[in-house]
Amino acid sequence: MNKLDDLDRLSKLDKEDMLDAVYHLPEQMEEALSISEKFNFAVSNVKNVVISGMGGSAIGGDLVRVYLTGTAPVPITVIRSYDVPAFVDGGTLFITSSYSGNTEETLSTYYEAKEKGAQIIAITTGGKLKELADSDGYPVLTIPAGYQPRAAIGLSFVTIIMSLYKAGITDDPSDDIRDAEDTLRDIREQLKPDVKFEDNTAKQLADDFCGRLPIIYGSTGTTEIVAQRWKGQMSENGKALAYYNVFSELNHNEVVGFEFPQDLLKKFVFVYLEDNEDNPRIKKRMEITKEITEDAVYKINEVQAAGGNRLSRLFSLIYIGDYSSVYLALLYGTDPSPVKKIDYLKNQLAK
Repeated sequence: MNKLDDLDRLSKLDKEDMLDAVYHLPEQMEEALSISEKFNFAVSNVKNVVISGMGGSAIGGDLVRVYLTGTAPVPITVIRSYDVPAFVDGGTLFITSSYSGNTEETLSTYYEAKEKGAQIIAITTGGKLKELADSDGYPVLTIPAGYQPRAAIGLSFVTIIMSLYKAGITDDPSDDIRDAEDTLRDIREQLKPDVKFEDNTAKQLADDFCGRLPIIYGSTGTTEIVAQRWKGQMSENGKALAYYNVFSELNHNEVVGFEFPQDLLKKFVFVYLEDNEDNPRIKKRMEITKEITEDAVYKINEVQAAGGNRLSRLFSLIYIGDYSSVYLALLYGTDPSPVKKIDYLKNQLAK
């Protein structure tokens, strides 16, 4: 029996039920939509949008940015830093997104955006961010606690995109969100733990990754942020290093590097994230790059997005990556939930 088909073993290792959190992503999105539909606020003369967050909160913002590519009437910028861009002013809709409410980088940008007179919204479960926003009279969209922040991607994305809808920046995305939920419900029936290894793409990917280095390739404007999400999940859930890059930039430098060191290259496992909206020239570049690298690395995997609309396809790829990252941790014999090194880092910074 493959280790990933031993459900008792998985249950014992997965002490905080990360697999259950992944399974219920569609329901999380449904709950986030219900909460967001009740959230109302007033803005005026918005010239640009800045979304401030780290980790899963920032990824949620970047997914919004990609989802609205070509349709957003104002620029959307996502920042992962202590400082805000110089252009932030009273015409900026500034969304501070921190699941815990205590992310120090996001709190730092809150103070600076406030000083610049930005129109601020806070999205959080509580913590210092909620306390500050309530005190300062800014709208707060309070989301459910109890998830690992990286497992709250549905809450992050849906609340941000719905906030932009309420601000008049995008059309109502509710139907696309519901379609994405349905797509994920279909996909999880192929990825959940009781689906055997030979029929489970996520388990097979985790098996390829175990003892090797996952290299995740996406495309600018479509799957770039999904590739970044995969990389982050392999590290946080899988406790393993991974790497990502995007087409076509990687064709202008990285592709030359697949010669040395040859022994190390044989430990690389490629994943090409593919979407039917990828530029035709990007698709051609992918095929040529596969030809260039296939003999140098251990294996090349192609993962195709599923679903009818852009949002469904983005989340279908996220879902496969999330499941694979948890299965990778379980193959290594470790609990995917704790992030001890992040906890240590925060404790040291607090001294």
